[in-house]
Order: sequence, then structure tokens, then C-alpha cells
Amino acid sequence: MAVTYQTYGVKSVPVKRRETTAWLRSVAARYGKKIGELAYIFCDDDKIMEVNKEYLNHDYYTDVITFDYTEGDVISGDVFISLDTVRTNAEKYGAAFDDELHRVIVHGVLHLCGINDKGPGERELMEKAENEALALLAAGSGK
Repeated sequence: MAVTYQTYGVKSVPVKRRETTAWLRSVAARYGKKIGELAYIFCDDDKIMEVNKEYLNHDYYTDVITFDYTEGDVISGDVFISLDTVRTNAEKYGAAFDDELHRVIVHGVLHLCGINDKGPGERELMEKAENEALALLAAGSGK
């Protein structure tokens, strides 16, 4: 059972690995889930576009793409995060880069826990879950 952090086309992993892993485990536990094999791949816009086209037939940039390999209550998956788009969105919404990054990191886990954001009213539920998870992170880090 492991959370891994990798890069593709970017220089470094922009998070504190131990702290982030502990936080993600606590978020999953709130939904009655355990983390199995979870891989975060931090990449640039070129890579996220490539993944979006190849696997989802989408021709646009996005901040996060989650591939779900969950079995039962053990969540597993690959989460691609474009640091370029996270940076753009942080500027667009007037958020700190780290805050926006943590939002998309937990967004992937929330999808794996069964929370969707495409149907009617689902976006609001996802935002509520993201905000609750971010509050957990802030409480754990003393922010």
C-alpha cells in the first residue's frame, strides 16, 4: 500500500510527501476507504493534453485526470496533475498555488472515493468535499 509521487516534464514534486500521504489517508478514511496503490504524476500541459486525447478523446487542457483502479474499499489509481494548469487556475481564481495544488490532489482521491462532479448538483458536492479535506490539511499543519 503506497502513495507515489512522480514527475514528467517538470523538475520536482511540489509537495511534502509524508504530510500529503498522511492527509490523503485521513481523507480516504472519512469515506470508509483505505489507500492501495496510488500514483501521482505531476506533469506539464503537453503531457496532460496527450493523456486527455489518448485515453479520453478530449482535446483540451485540464488540471487533473484520474484513472480509477479501485477494488472494494481499497482505492487505487493514477492521478495526472498539470502544474501549468494548476498555476493558471490559481492566478485565475486568486488562490495561492499550494492551495490550488492541494485542491486538485485531493480531487483525485475524492473521485476514487466515489464522489463525482459532472452531473446535476455534483460539482457543489465535490467542492464541499474538497473544502472539508483542505480544512483537515490546514488543521494538521497548524495553518
